Amino acid sequence: MDSADNKKKILMVDDDEIQLSVAQAVLKADYDVIAVESGKKALEQLYNGFIPDIILLDILMPEMDGFEVYNRIRAISLLQDIPIAFLTSVGGKDDIQQAQEIGAADYIMKPYSKEDLLFRLKNIIKNR
Repeated sequence: MDSADNKKKILMVDDDEIQLSVAQAVLKADYDVIAVESGKKALEQLYNGFIPDIILLDILMPEMDGFEVYNRIRAISLLQDIPIAFLTSVGGKDDIQQAQEIGAADYIMKPYSKEDLLFRLKNIIKNR
């Protein structure tokens, strides 16, 4: 079994506290999860030196949407290789296409199954 030090780190960004709690419950056995409720708080974590193995972003958030957060993270040279996946309830073709065009690691739709989310995260890490 992995010790806490060997767990991959996930930064999860979602303005819905229930979604953050559910995802943390699903992921905590396999990952260390830092959950924040806004893009601004995510950027603060990153500017303060937190380097996650994966970033999970919601798209629909107040102040700054997931695509803007994605672009701001990609502007930080130290973080350009960190896989960023969208975890969202937005399923429009345009949003999915935009995520693919900008290089998102995955586009995971809510609601998701625990097994599907864990499988996709393993693949993101494997393909990193």
